[in-house]
Amino acid sequence: MTATEEDPISLHPQVQAYLDRLAGFNFGELHTFTPEQAREGLRRQIPLLGEPEPVAQINNRTIPGPIGPIPIRIYTPSGDAPFPVLVFFHGGGFMLGNLDTHDGLSRSLANGAECIVVSVDYPLSPEHKFPAAPEACFAATKWVADNAASFGGDADRIAVGGDSAGGNLATVVAQMARDNGGPALTFQLLIYPDVDFRRTNFTIREYAGKYGNVSRDTQHWFMDNYLNNEEEKLDPRVSPLLAPDLSGLPAALIVTAQADALRDEGEQYGHRLEAAGVPATVSRYTGMIHEFVRHPFDDSKQARIDAAAALEKAFTQ
Repeated sequence: MTATEEDPISLHPQVQAYLDRLAGFNFGELHTFTPEQAREGLRRQIPLLGEPEPVAQINNRTIPGPIGPIPIRIYTPSGDAPFPVLVFFHGGGFMLGNLDTHDGLSRSLANGAECIVVSVDYPLSPEHKFPAAPEACFAATKWVADNAASFGGDADRIAVGGDSAGGNLATVVAQMARDNGGPALTFQLLIYPDVDFRRTNFTIREYAGKYGNVSRDTQHWFMDNYLNNEEEKLDPRVSPLLAPDLSGLPAALIVTAQADALRDEGEQYGHRLEAAGVPATVSRYTGMIHEFVRHPFDDSKQARIDAAAALEKAFTQ
């Protein structure tokens, strides 16, 4: 289902209270800030995300990448190795975010799915434009497959996942793995993925600047800082929804939010996967907004439980 002009939006009271607290810092107009100012604004939100849950072990390290070392953070749950592995890519419009902004979500997924989460701090734009991010994420995924046993992981049970821009990178890595002979992937966890840079569907146009979504100007600011030219918007490594063939990809869970500007394209990607014969579940959360899964809303906790259950099921099949 896609949005229509008659589709009613009623934000959950917890979401509305959160947006009211952020009213003094207009994240919808990030294009008026420098990249570092916007990054600092996102870092300042971390205390609003709630107390992170403990995990058995956390290990920070760096691994080789195409343009330099890639920082990663390895979250290991309680239990006996080998564990399945989720390679996770954070959101932030390809410009913002880091291991700390998505620390709580990574911990929750590691515990909930009883899997190791390898969170990847890929190179950000505008310092590193496309294709630096997907190439680094693919390199990190190959490193995980080649070195899983060294940190208690199972190389035969590897999933990719991410939120927003990280969801884009997870889809692109899955397509790159299919097209390059591996590594073999078990599952895709796509949390409100950004998969269509044409920016023409209903929700991307009509919800811009509303419900905590960035404005149309900020949408283009993110894209202009990430890309080298307009033609790259149609590259499937930028807009994976436009890939001509989605067959042969791993099964997927696509999490969407009712009031999210990225809702339509995420759901369209799920429908395209299904049409290509790929098992895909699209799960929309009513009254929720973009980025909701990172926050301590009641429905966010349920979304994390649902995501962990989908991962656990995929790892045990």
